[in-house]
Amino acid sequence: QVQLVESGGGSVQAGGSLRLSCSASGYPDRMAWFRQVPGEKREGVAVIYTGTGGTDSTYYVDSVKGRFTISRDNAKRTVYLQMNSLKPEDTAMYYCAAGFGVTYGSSWHYSTRYNYWGQGTQVTVSS
Repeated sequence: QVQLVESGGGSVQAGGSLRLSCSASGYPDRMAWFRQVPGEKREGVAVIYTGTGGTDSTYYVDSVKGRFTISRDNAKRTVYLQMNSLKPEDTAMYYCAAGFGVTYGSSWHYSTRYNYWGQGTQVTVSS
């Protein structure tokens, strides 16, 4: 059982930055951030996992590439999502997710690949 606790959401103007944090009670193979707008399906934003050679590897959804950075501190069992150049369309509830097993580029963004979820933190970007 892995428990996830998110923090760091809030309101910001377009062009601003926020950093989300997610603390885990265990050591999942991969941790990701998803976001969801009411009435829409949950969207994978970024994932970090242990890749070949034991180094961290990442994937991002195209809409955030170059603006968001996912990272983790294994000693603190915490994953971060640094969000820069925020846009109004980034407004959503952001969820931290954790999973085990191999991570594939073709499927990391499916919510079914994750067994554990945080309660979410709201990010609101105003124009």
